[in-house]
Amino acid sequence: MEMPVTTVNGSGGSVALADAVFDRPFNEGLVHQMVVAYLANARQADAKQKTRSEVRGGGRKPWKQKGSGRARAGSIRSPLWRGGGKVFPAGGENYTQKLNKKMYRAGMRGIFSELRRLGRLQLVDGFELASPKTRELVGRLEQLQIPTGHLLLVVDEMTIELALASRNLVGVEACEVQDLNPLALVWADRVVMTPAAARVVEEWLQ
Repeated sequence: MEMPVTTVNGSGGSVALADAVFDRPFNEGLVHQMVVAYLANARQADAKQKTRSEVRGGGRKPWKQKGSGRARAGSIRSPLWRGGGKVFPAGGENYTQKLNKKMYRAGMRGIFSELRRLGRLQLVDGFELASPKTRELVGRLEQLQIPTGHLLLVVDEMTIELALASRNLVGVEACEVQDLNPLALVWADRVVMTPAAARVVEEWLQ
């Protein structure tokens, strides 16, 4: 399949893309599973409570077993006591979800194909900037007639100029192909790639 390449002066010809990557059916259930797994694997289980064995103190029996008139107690760190341990403490949860490599690649192929079908995937000749200035990137996007919104710029090799110029733009993210993830692709209203980045995607997903 052929995809046009946008340049500052207009159309810059077209690039042949592999149908095996950019013309595949979209599996909504698989993509949903990928996004859920990505969010779950990024989750930090940092909540921590202590059991009665982990709480400091409580080694001595608070009072004798009989004769005091009070209920028998063996430790002040019992879960029944204030300041005691928890019966079912939070902590140690594992939220990671495993996703097979074949499933992940098939889902990514479906996402790229759906973006192309919906007109949300665009190829441009590049993002060469003379200096790491945000206004230069804004001017470059205006020259390429790229609409604003949630924009994902994908390059084969990140330059310091593009990294610094894009980090202050609200709704604009720039990354290399190796840093792509399903959430970023689904989030973007438009994915703008260079032809070199498209070639890297083909090598990765074919």
